[in-house]
Amino acid sequence: MKLLEVRDLQVHFETDKGVNRAVDGLSFSIDTGEALAIVGESGCGKSVTSMSVLRLLPTPPGKIAGDIRFRGEDLSTKSEREMRRLRGGEISMIFQEPMSSLNPVYTIGRQISEAVRLHTGANTRAARKRAIEVLILVGIPSPEKRVDEYPHRLSGGMRQRAMIAMALACNPALLIADEPTTALDVTIQAQILDLLRDLRKRTNTAILLITHDLGVVAEFAERVMVMYAGRKVEEANVADLFAHPRHPYTQGLMDAVPKLGQVRSGKMSKALAEIPGRVPDLTQAFEGCVFAPRCPRAEDVCTHLDPGLEEKADGHFAACHFAPKEAARDKA
Repeated sequence: MKLLEVRDLQVHFETDKGVNRAVDGLSFSIDTGEALAIVGESGCGKSVTSMSVLRLLPTPPGKIAGDIRFRGEDLSTKSEREMRRLRGGEISMIFQEPMSSLNPVYTIGRQISEAVRLHTGANTRAARKRAIEVLILVGIPSPEKRVDEYPHRLSGGMRQRAMIAMALACNPALLIADEPTTALDVTIQAQILDLLRDLRKRTNTAILLITHDLGVVAEFAERVMVMYAGRKVEEANVADLFAHPRHPYTQGLMDAVPKLGQVRSGKMSKALAEIPGRVPDLTQAFEGCVFAPRCPRAEDVCTHLDPGLEEKADGHFAACHFAPKEAARDKA
């Protein structure tokens, strides 16, 4: 049994222009202790997917359909009280902006302690002790002092560590990290990724990483799922995806990553690649492949026939009519 299993997730929003299909038929799963990355450009549905798992989207205007199961239990049937127990306990989330996610009028220690008391029933002294323990765990110096400080007194990297400490305080089975390295410099970004990797090894926590940074994906995840316009267009283990990207959108993302040696003597040896066109309007109905208007390989069949997600190699899926397909290997 998978730790988290999502089947045919659809998240739609009522807007003045019509129904916005933010997520349209998404399916994925994650095992205990596994690191799965969801990657794609802004607006592809990554964060909406993570918020849907925790049922944090306002409904209305949002409408969620599909099957979301955690440890085999259907989350859609749980009451709000049951979901509050689950959030921060069994499933925790690191939000994008630590400064806006942390309450500015409460100390770091109080915010961590509150989660501990709520989910474990610990008293005030025990909850404070646990807060200091997790601050030590995430590498914050002088935790006995920092536990009584307010968020504005911490640097961006330390606030992010405090957010991770809060998420880990109740030993969750699943940690959802939504752009955990956004707005951090390269050195702090590397420290945060090292911290998450080390914590995953020590606690066997599954991590669902939401990001647009392929470098972060390559360094951290085991499997990766590529989203475009609310749909999954490719999924594979990280090594296979980077060695043999099969969907034109994934190939475009990788071509757009700056590479060492591109700038020589102040001149570009090769212009940075870009994906032409624009992301489609998600309030409009799609016919055929959703990426066809921007795809350099698109043909007539792409404009009227949805390719669907197909296994092109062992464990490697892509939604493209022309993605290369390997003969299945003998698994016996």
